Amino acid sequence: QVQLVESGGGLVQAGGSLRLSCAASGRTFSSYSMGWFRQAPGKEREFVGYISWRGDSTYYADSVKGRFTISRDNAKNTVYLQMNSPKPEDTAVYYCAAGTTRSLSRNMGDYWGKGTLVTVSS
Repeated sequence: QVQLVESGGGLVQAGGSLRLSCAASGRTFSSYSMGWFRQAPGKEREFVGYISWRGDSTYYADSVKGRFTISRDNAKNTVYLQMNSPKPEDTAVYYCAAGTTRSLSRNMGDYWGKGTLVTVSS
């Protein structure tokens, strides 16, 4: 069982930066790949990216590639989403999830957080 809590959301100006955190409880955190997803108002949930359980592999959606970076600290049971040069279209509720790289890439996960809102102003 893994419980996930996101934090770090808020208002950021376009072109700025913001870092989201996802803190996990449970001793099995390090055995899961971790993903970030987002859902904008009126839109379906969208895959942002994932990081493998060892942290040696990452994969990103084309819409954020080169701007967002996912990292993890297994000693702290935390995964991060560094958002650089955000755009207004990045405004959404951001969720972290635990699963396999296969499930995460298919917009699925075993465990989900409740999300944190990111608003990017122009």
